[in-house]
Amino acid sequence: FKASSKFISVHFDTDDHVVRQKNDLETVQSLIAFLKKNKKAYPMVEGHTDERAPAGYNVALGMRRANHIRALLVKNGIDPNRVYTVSHGKEQPIAAGHSPEDWKVNRRAEFKIFEK
Repeated sequence: FKASSKFISVHFDTDDHVVRQKNDLETVQSLIAFLKKNKKAYPMVEGHTDERAPAGYNVALGMRRANHIRALLVKNGIDPNRVYTVSHGKEQPIAAGHSPEDWKVNRRAEFKIFEK
């Protein structure tokens, strides 16, 4: 397997797990189109949160975020057996600060694409 990250992250509102922004929905649509063309590609959806809640809550929220995207992929014809999800909670922040801007960057789902 080789892994790549050709898709940008999608972001979430505080305490939310639903993709709502137009540009984020377009990212999900481009991932769906890519997966339909590349049958040997397996996406790993990684859910992330900001630092502001207990670790257990954040792991669960990260999982809801990853599973929401997985559900969007499956609803659009992607085989559920191809899509893997994981939550990193607040353990892998991109922004190390403690401002609302930093929190917004860290509330995300990232994609890694594995190809056989």
